[in-house]
Amino acid sequence: MKAKVQSSEQIREELFQRYPCLTFCGKEIDEAYRLISECYRKDGKLLLAGNGGSAADSDHFTGEMTKSFRFSRALDRGFEENLVDLYGDEGKELAENLEGGLMAIPLTQFAAANTAFMNDVSPESAFAQLVQTFGRKEDVFVGISTSGNSKNIVKALMAAKARGVRTICLTGKTGGRCKDLCDICICVPETETFKVQELHLPVYHALCSMVEADLFESKV
Repeated sequence: MKAKVQSSEQIREELFQRYPCLTFCGKEIDEAYRLISECYRKDGKLLLAGNGGSAADSDHFTGEMTKSFRFSRALDRGFEENLVDLYGDEGKELAENLEGGLMAIPLTQFAAANTAFMNDVSPESAFAQLVQTFGRKEDVFVGISTSGNSKNIVKALMAAKARGVRTICLTGKTGGRCKDLCDICICVPETETFKVQELHLPVYHALCSMVEADLFESKV
């Protein structure tokens, strides 16, 4: 059952009530929310990457963006009308089973491309290769690295800047090298890997929820 729709401000307040320690990076969370909303308003997309548990977080983040998360998102009206015009009752039924989505691409999921590039060219540059391939001016690259020093994330940030793609990083307390390379670095106040990961989850859940509340009307 979907939750009652909240405003982006209510979602933000709830995050800091539940996780007071995240006020440490509250300014950066707010900036990331605004940048992601702006990206989607300009018809851009998110590109996401990380390693190990952070790769799973990249995929999880993507899942919350591409379908309804906190409430049932209304489908784009023009698309719904096109389905009905083209396919009648069958198109109407399909429209009733679809939801509004936001384009987000987990670069970790391109197994053939990534493994070929890692084997043939450079393991550390595989994400950078995909960023320069897919990245466009209105896009945002989200790099997740608990240390902030993951070499393949660092190189992806370099490629993003050269492509004119804005960047957000989720890291641990120090930010590592990523902090100096990205536009917005959300440095959660932990240093041990699993503890950093435990705080990344509520951060990106809040970001997904805030953007959803900002950009969609509910079916309900």
